[in-house]
Amino acid sequence: MSVSTAPQLEIFAKHAVISLKAPAQANRLSPADLQILREHIATVNELDAVMVVLIQAEGRYFCSGYDLQKLGSATEPSSLFFGETMDIIEQARPVTIAVVQGGAYGGGTDLCLACDFRVGSTDANMFMPATRLGLHFYPGGLKRYISRIGLNNTKDLFFTGRKIDAEQMRAMGVLTHLHEPQDLQAEVQNLVEQICTMAPIPLYGVKRHLNLMANGIFDEADIREQVLRSERSDDLKEGGAAWKEKRPAQFSGK
Repeated sequence: MSVSTAPQLEIFAKHAVISLKAPAQANRLSPADLQILREHIATVNELDAVMVVLIQAEGRYFCSGYDLQKLGSATEPSSLFFGETMDIIEQARPVTIAVVQGGAYGGGTDLCLACDFRVGSTDANMFMPATRLGLHFYPGGLKRYISRIGLNNTKDLFFTGRKIDAEQMRAMGVLTHLHEPQDLQAEVQNLVEQICTMAPIPLYGVKRHLNLMANGIFDEADIREQVLRSERSDDLKEGGAAWKEKRPAQFSGK
């Protein structure tokens, strides 16, 4: 019986896990895999209880990006389909965490950058070979590179194609956290638990607007509405009471 290599979704109480399960192919993503990722994100977006989504991978590699054999085919989507899938991940309602245990290459680097947190192992490494391979990178990925790691670092990685290690990834901002391999899962779980203590209304609202601002969109009217919504919420009363009583808040998202 063959074992599926498609991305897998698992749902827990307040978080979900999407696992890339093609280690023999360095977890590269085919058009079918990308469609499944879209469906997984659509599923968690509809589950109010899910506050955090982990994206992790099996094997030595986190993700080696798009299946390049599909490029230029009249019957397969272009790399724009990959980029649009990363946009969907960036726009996911829950907080997203990439668990980067190994190599991230090409579009796999953008899968990292599409997530709110990029928690890496000291075994992680990355390179961006698009220009060396003759491929112009897609729009959303270029925006994420600029907003996450800046113009100079983006030019460095795209114009040289050089590989960088985990420490350099952290220094550039590709990784937001860096841990030893034996500590990675425990530290990720600690981060999940910390995020899950936040009040959902401001958590999701602030996430959405920060990402919009990173893309040059400042919707002041909606921000003001979200401020008022949070002020009218039961959760604000609960947060104040919990602070006064020195106990964990029990937020309902209402």
